Amino acid sequence: MASYTLGELAELVGGQVEGDETLRIEGVATLAGASEREIAFLANPHYQDQLRQTRAAAVILRESDLALSPTASLVTSDPYLAYARIAALFAPSPEGRAGIHPTAWVSEESSVHESAWIGPNCSVEAGVTIGPNCRIGPGCFVGEGSVIGADSRLVANVSVCHGVRIGRRAVIHPGVVIGGDGFGFAPHREGWQKVPQLGGVVIGDDVEIGANTTIDRGALEDTVIEDGVKLDNQIQIAHNVHIGAHTVIAGCAGISGSTHIGRRCAIAGGVGIAGHLNIADNVTITAMSLVIKSIDKPGVYSSGIPVSENYRWNRNLVHLRHLEKMAGRLKTVERRLDSRPHKQED
Repeated sequence: MASYTLGELAELVGGQVEGDETLRIEGVATLAGASEREIAFLANPHYQDQLRQTRAAAVILRESDLALSPTASLVTSDPYLAYARIAALFAPSPEGRAGIHPTAWVSEESSVHESAWIGPNCSVEAGVTIGPNCRIGPGCFVGEGSVIGADSRLVANVSVCHGVRIGRRAVIHPGVVIGGDGFGFAPHREGWQKVPQLGGVVIGDDVEIGANTTIDRGALEDTVIEDGVKLDNQIQIAHNVHIGAHTVIAGCAGISGSTHIGRRCAIAGGVGIAGHLNIADNVTITAMSLVIKSIDKPGVYSSGIPVSENYRWNRNLVHLRHLEKMAGRLKTVERRLDSRPHKQED
């Protein structure tokens, strides 16, 4: 079992110890659930009561919360970031084995680095390149001509279609589909004519993609996911979308085709973004918002209507149905007021 002194952890995250630096830490936990051998963290002031009652061996916190701590503390300006780095020390890592499982099928025309691992029931087609220390988990499919960069991991049942390029240190969770056809159809009198999707998908370094997310290939040019992007579960990214570096997108968001999203954006759960739009760098879009126009300035944007009691919602809905009439009446009143003679002041 891994263990570290509190002093070693402080050195890792650039923090300051208040208490016994030689105290040994054997794991991480919540404030409410931690034992005397684990370290917890306080990033949200709503949990200050749990801090006062915690049984943790030590707590990661800001200096402003230090007086509330009943135990040893690791003081830092960003407790959540410090926790993430410390938790990584205790996270189980994938097995360090290499080779090809007997039940996997790997084309003789592919290139698999000797340090990579191809798991059970995988299929790797011709022209594929799999880099050093990659882990291709059970049931994965890698299509013709695709490239997977060094130290990347496909957890299980991931489908990488033909002509996809994935950078280094990617983590791709179960059920992800990368490079499926985009939704392209031309209408005609007899129905719909499929438009061939001739582009690919290019994914940068240090990208993480959550379970059951889908990223469509481009129609002519590539769909692009830049370095450091983090995608949650069940996101739909349509053909020719471009997502800038270090943007994060939460679950069940949908990005329509040919939309360009800038760098360091934060898109919350359930957001819908229409096609052929541009979203500037450093934009935050709150949950359940619908974006139908480009956003050209950094900032926080919202359009979702928060939940309310049913009777209030029904009452407000009645007003919404009459909003156009009310606006017309208001304009009539304004015109009448504007037409009235103004009294001259002495």
